[in-house]
Amino acid sequence: MADLRSRNVMTGRFRTHYTECGGNGPALVLCHGGGPGSSGEAGFGQLMPPLATKFQVYALDSVGGFGETDPYYPASEGVQSRVDQLEAFMDALCIEKAVVGGNSQGAWVAAKYALEHPDRVERLVLIASNTISGAMGLESPVTEGMKAIRAYNGSEESMRAFLKTIVWNKNLITDELVKLRNDCANRPGAEAARKIFQEGQQRLTKDPNLRLKFDLRHTLPKLTLPTICIWGEDDGFAPVALGRQLEAMLPNIKFHYVAHAGHQVQNDQPQLVAKLMMDFLAA
Repeated sequence: MADLRSRNVMTGRFRTHYTECGGNGPALVLCHGGGPGSSGEAGFGQLMPPLATKFQVYALDSVGGFGETDPYYPASEGVQSRVDQLEAFMDALCIEKAVVGGNSQGAWVAAKYALEHPDRVERLVLIASNTISGAMGLESPVTEGMKAIRAYNGSEESMRAFLKTIVWNKNLITDELVKLRNDCANRPGAEAARKIFQEGQQRLTKDPNLRLKFDLRHTLPKLTLPTICIWGEDDGFAPVALGRQLEAMLPNIKFHYVAHAGHQVQNDQPQLVAKLMMDFLAA
């Protein structure tokens, strides 16, 4: 199985850390979610090796205190700052065109990037996203996952409690994963960076002028790029009911629902998700 490699690149005025896997295949760029300790490796480590048999896979650590990316550059527009980072990332690595995908907040980032730069995206893969649901005008219920993310206090115990709400296969919640994510969430500058990110996200979603950048109601239904959306049937963060509501609103996107999988369906069922993606990308 292909190894994961740690890399860094300058994306504009700050350093972005990313994990890569694969050889010289077509580029596939993945964007992770927004929970504490999120990173490219934590979000897609199980999925990247099977995809690397056909693709050169990149999973960047998002700006705003995530992963090992520079925490001192302010993500003052929330997830929109991550769209700008993705553009700079692809430019820096001379990736002219790629398959782009994302999970949770990262799915919004991938979708928004595709809407802003359709000429740079080959195909689009979205995975379980409360953020897209909100951008489409849907109300998200307060789930156990949301309660756990709000209760995170920097301890490994609270990190483990959070992971139990987003991962269906509890065997994946190893001491190593808990430590990886908790160390990442507690590194110097990360907490302050996440606070700036969260304040920026509030402005992006609530300010009447900035919300125009966030809202997808009039743009995502018109996206013509080939797109699929994958959702875990046992999602404890973004309930599968949200996915079914989105499916009715986005008839041009093919939805797939995966049993025995939570919010990180790509880590719960990596082989199945990799096959869904490979079949879609080969079509």
